[in-house]
Amino acid sequence: MRLQTTTRFHYIIFNKPFGVLSQFSPMEGFRTLGDFGPFPGDVYPVGRLDAESEGLLLLTNDNELRHRLTEPRFAHPRTYLVQIERIPSEDALGRLRSGVLIKGKRTRPAQVAALAAEPDLPPRPIPIRFRKSVPTSWLEITLTEGRNRQIRKMTAAVGHPTLRIVRVQIGTVSLRDLEPGDHRSLSGREVDDLRQGLKASLGRPAREDKKRPRRAP
Repeated sequence: MRLQTTTRFHYIIFNKPFGVLSQFSPMEGFRTLGDFGPFPGDVYPVGRLDAESEGLLLLTNDNELRHRLTEPRFAHPRTYLVQIERIPSEDALGRLRSGVLIKGKRTRPAQVAALAAEPDLPPRPIPIRFRKSVPTSWLEITLTEGRNRQIRKMTAAVGHPTLRIVRVQIGTVSLRDLEPGDHRSLSGREVDDLRQGLKASLGRPAREDKKRPRRAP
């Protein structure tokens, strides 16, 4: 007689603080996901944020969902709030929107908006360097690809080094008012909405990115 087994899927969003690695395995000199939680023992992060980037990480044991979110051919949107040096011109914003060259390959078109005011975010534990002679500004950037440190390289390419990155949305799932270091489970409705958004993206794969790995922005 074959025993029937069932898998309980977990869908958890975590607000990754600055300086934390997007992994459970310990690494000397860094905090990791294992320092937070508690999380179910079989969940893993979907994609990555580098140590200096903050914000939304999705943790799950649903391998099918993880595959669809990390498969480079399927361009699901991810939105970031980005603090940069100086005030960007319309030309600089246009270049970010249309794509810039990184190591000889142009980035996909992105949604980029200059914010009129600083977003309401928790202060970073290590403050952003302040230079009285150099103003800063904020952008909202939505990408549909994930090259290594992509946002930092994009803004640097148009003359505006990145100072801070906070990911606030993956697909239809948003960080909302979750505090750094906190986590919560997605509701059934949130999971359904995320899946529906993925189904829509599956119909329009990005063929030029078949072999490109997903990495932290």
